[in-house]
Amino acid sequence: MDRESSDEEEDLETLIEQNDTKNRRSTFEIGEFKERIGRKFGGFGFSKWYLIAIALPVFLIVIFFSVDVSSLFHGFTSVKVNSHSPSERMREAELHALYLLRNQQLGLLDLWNRTSSSSGLDVSWSSNSTGNGTKPQAPALPVLIDEVRSALLGQIRLNKEIQQSLLSAHRVGNVSDLADDTVEQPAFGFNTCRTVDKLVGRRTIEWKPKPDRYLLAICLSGQMSNHLICLEKHMFFAALLNRVLVFPSHKFDYQYDRVIDISHINDCVGRKVVISFEEFSEIKKNHMHINKFICYVADPPCYLDEEHIKRLKSSGLSMGKIEAAWLGDGRPDKPKKRKVEDVISKFSSEDEVLAIGDMFYASVEEEWVMQPGGPLAHKCTALIQPSRLIVLTAQRFIQTFLGGNFIALHFRRHGFLKFCNNKEESCFFPIPQAADCILRVVERANAPIIYLSTDAAKSETDLLQSLVVMNGKIIPLFKRPEHTSVEKWDVLLYRNSIGGDGQVEAMLDKTICAMSKVFIGASGSTFTEDILRLRKDWGYASLCDEYLCSGEQPNFIADKIGIGFLTL
Repeated sequence: MDRESSDEEEDLETLIEQNDTKNRRSTFEIGEFKERIGRKFGGFGFSKWYLIAIALPVFLIVIFFSVDVSSLFHGFTSVKVNSHSPSERMREAELHALYLLRNQQLGLLDLWNRTSSSSGLDVSWSSNSTGNGTKPQAPALPVLIDEVRSALLGQIRLNKEIQQSLLSAHRVGNVSDLADDTVEQPAFGFNTCRTVDKLVGRRTIEWKPKPDRYLLAICLSGQMSNHLICLEKHMFFAALLNRVLVFPSHKFDYQYDRVIDISHINDCVGRKVVISFEEFSEIKKNHMHINKFICYVADPPCYLDEEHIKRLKSSGLSMGKIEAAWLGDGRPDKPKKRKVEDVISKFSSEDEVLAIGDMFYASVEEEWVMQPGGPLAHKCTALIQPSRLIVLTAQRFIQTFLGGNFIALHFRRHGFLKFCNNKEESCFFPIPQAADCILRVVERANAPIIYLSTDAAKSETDLLQSLVVMNGKIIPLFKRPEHTSVEKWDVLLYRNSIGGDGQVEAMLDKTICAMSKVFIGASGSTFTEDILRLRKDWGYASLCDEYLCSGEQPNFIADKIGIGFLTL
């Protein structure tokens, strides 16, 4: 079903660049004029009155072009012929150059501090580590060298900008910049934003489930991205407990077969390790009973309320008493860190059907679980990934609009203001500050376009677009357009009746972002975290990937509710 609307052609075009006004040289040369006068009257002894009559118009013309005429006639409105004198232009250029020099000084100091703190690293760690967490992982030497090169290249470009600023006051007409334009990134023989090398020798375990033992996934916290993280942890638990993982029913949870390829997981592992709820229902016929229901998060219990319990029962499941794994485990969002031994001792059971909920906040062997490719042995790059239809649609979109060299930006705004300001360090940045942070990444990545994945209002994205300007050129922020029958890049989704589905479109956005050259994410967003996971697994992760304005605080933060109002 096509979604047609009258406002389909929204303003997604980039702002038109303003052509610089070119200064024009005057063809009236006073020196040539005097020569012609001299040749004409050189043989004749004309009087001083003739000289005055000739010189007076010339004098008046010079006065007209050098004096602000409007100041002589206060009662009249006049146009300034030269509003910026050479001295004024020089002063502006010098002030701008001083500002840039200050930035360069700060950048060089930061580079010095980073290299000084890294000078004592034991580089042998990276080659001798066994990957079992017994020895800290130090950055490999090539990565450190690339970071230094990248920082130095940024300073060289800044130095060039300073030169151009000082020379701008001396430009005449179409005379090109006197600064040397030959210093460009390719001349240095390295890729500033190259992809990160995958770790060799992952720590993995085999997933060999017993054919008649099942783990039913219960995921309720947050939205789709949270649920995918929850499912990933359920897969780890299922492998530890030697059970087949049963995906939730769409009556209780999301319709996962629309966004991820469930059969792909089985193909990668090489055996049947996951099944859909419908397949589980066929196996159990009309006797779907949860023999043991354990809450990983005790309070609130599994994030279950009466409504969700009714949904579970309406899907044909029966259950006994719900118990908690660990009582008094602290805040759900700050759980205690657990080991594999804790999981096996607490959740091992001979019961046929086990349910665990909710595991989004479960903290078990995090370094092991979060490594590229995950903790399970398999032959693919990623186990949980977008369906083939979504991947192909993302590739067609990139080929149609973006090309291979683009930055992706997840610009989370809706509901993020309150969420970020409740954290110790806020992650909600004013638009001008966000634009500055984006431009720093654009300079390093040298990409001509940015793919914008956002829930921000048009007023915010319009302002952001107007500020993302580099060297007088606007860097387009391009959002995925609404469906139209004229464009064919998304035809696969609509032919298979999943076009227009909100979860499918969200996964499509993730996939496009995951395939970008460089990714800028939103700190604290699980949508961003899922993109970073895919980038690591697929081999797209870049040295320039970062959270928006990473390491900075918003330059203005609103008061929290309850602090009180200012009194005048």
